[in-house]
Formats: sequence, C-alpha cells, structure tokens
Amino acid sequence: MDFHLEATDDISWDDDNILPTRYPSSLEEDENGGYDEEMFRTISHAADRHTTSDEYWDIVKKTFSSEAEAFFFYNKYARDKGFSVRKQKVRRAQRSGALLFRRFLCSREGQRDAKWLDKEVCSRRPRALTRCDCQAKLEIKLDRSRGVWYVQNFVDKHNHRLATQDEVPFLWSHRKMKDFQKTEIMAMEGVRIRKHVIMDVLQCRYGGYGKVGIIRKDAYNFSSRYKRSRIADGDAMAVLGLMQSRQKDDPDFYYDYQMDSDGHLKTMFWCDSQSRMDYQSFGDFVIFDSTYRMNSYKMPFVPFVGMNHHRSTTVFGCGIVSDEHKTNTYSV
Repeated sequence: MDFHLEATDDISWDDDNILPTRYPSSLEEDENGGYDEEMFRTISHAADRHTTSDEYWDIVKKTFSSEAEAFFFYNKYARDKGFSVRKQKVRRAQRSGALLFRRFLCSREGQRDAKWLDKEVCSRRPRALTRCDCQAKLEIKLDRSRGVWYVQNFVDKHNHRLATQDEVPFLWSHRKMKDFQKTEIMAMEGVRIRKHVIMDVLQCRYGGYGKVGIIRKDAYNFSSRYKRSRIADGDAMAVLGLMQSRQKDDPDFYYDYQMDSDGHLKTMFWCDSQSRMDYQSFGDFVIFDSTYRMNSYKMPFVPFVGMNHHRSTTVFGCGIVSDEHKTNTYSV
C-alpha cells in the first residue's frame, strides 16, 4: 500500500476499519469441506496493510544525527524495496551556510529536458528514457534546538515497476566500489590484466556479478581516474619518471628527450635491452612509420621495426615527435 502523508499531520488510525468485517476466531469450512479462499485473501490483505502502516510510521518517527546518516538509511531502504536514490533540493543557513534541509528522491523522479530529446541537438546516441516523474521522496530537516535531523515528509508511492533483488545491484545508488576492491583492481592492472578480465575475476571471487557491487563501466572509470591522479604533476614529468625507473631496473635501457623553451616535451626516443639486441642481429632492414598519432596531444608516434629470422615483426625502438616535417626531428 502506498502512503503520502506529512509527518506533522494529526493522524488517527482506526484498526476496526483495517480489519475485515468478517474475522473469525477459527477458520470455517465451506459446504464442500474446504476453507473459504476469499477469507484467506481478506485476512492476508489486512495483515499486509498492518505491516505497511507500521513500516511507514517507523520511518516517519525516525531521527538522524547527520544528513549522511539519513541518506545511508534511505538508500538501504531503497535497496530493500528495489529502487535507486539521488539527492535533490537543499537549503542552507544564510550566514553560516550550514545545511538545514535535504530532499532525497527516487532516481526516476522528473522528466528529461526537452532539448535533449531533439536528435538534431544531440551529437551522441540518445540514452533510454528512465525518468517517469515518480513522486517517492524523503525530506529531512534539522532541529536546531536538539541538533538532530527529523523526517518532515515521506512519500512511498512509485509509479513504475520496482527492481527485483537480482536487478538492484546494478542501480546507480547501489553501485559503490569498496576500498579493498580498488586495491584489487590496481593490483591486477599493475600486471596488465584487462578490464573485462578483471571483472570476470571479481565475479568468480564473489559468486556472481550481482555480488560484486559494480559494473564494467565503473572499473574503467576508476582506472581512468587513478591514472590521471598519478600524472597530476604533468604528463611529461610522469613519463620521464617512468623512463628513469625502467633504466634502474634495466641498465641497458636507453632513452633520450628534448624540451622546448616553455618546458614542454618535444621529442622522445626509447628502447630496452631486448630491442637493442634484436637490432644488433636483425638491424640490416629497418622501417619506421609516423602515421600513428596520439589522440590527446596529436603527436606522431614513430615505431622503428624490422623482421627477425622467423619473419616476425620485431621492435627496435619507439619515438614521439612534435613535428615530423622538420629535418632534425628524427635526430634523437
């Protein structure tokens, strides 16, 4: 049963109106010796109404020590019921900026902006419509005198199908990557395991994709953010640091680079010990191709390759250049 009541309303509840008019102390048999099926349904419906009303009032009477605690509670409630939660309206104190009011909504509240429905405006493929103007929400307000948050309004009415327990782990507010999962992903990435394989490993370890708590896209996004954080001081400095660490592990590893007047990386060349050995044996025939480009910086990537005695391609070295048209560009 769905409710929409203000927590501050003066509500009285008459149990006599909830219970069925015919509530026998013992089940009565019909003429055929069986029990009345309609009576079973009536009693079951009455019991469900009692349970739902009790659950509603338990939520309305709740208090929280912080806004984060309220969100944790409502998100857990949404997980049990089969929907996702997002944060919407907030009110703050004018002088201090302290949080005074917060509204949590069903993720399917509202409608998509009309301008994003125009295919001529959108450059990307439009996503499926998920919002259907659902009115379910939880509003909490800070009681300044007591320093606690109380429920000001609670609406538990959804106009869409709720997710099953198998579908809930894939809803947005329930996809949270835990710290130990981040450590596992970074460790597997360190040995160059691809993302889809990482997800397969996690699925086998936890006993199903629903128990992992994230989807493949989350793993890709985390990996991208982690890589960007490692080069926060500058891409060029991160690359040079990597080259220096490779040289410590491999004394025959060679690299050289040039910087422009602004301190930007201009050209770079590198090769490891295996590439140098291959060049000594098979360097009679060398090909380089500068048609590859790096998307982020539009700098040509130049691999120097040859062919070994098995007629397989072998790499002698690699370079990055800023301008392939200058005569001295490949002098590195």
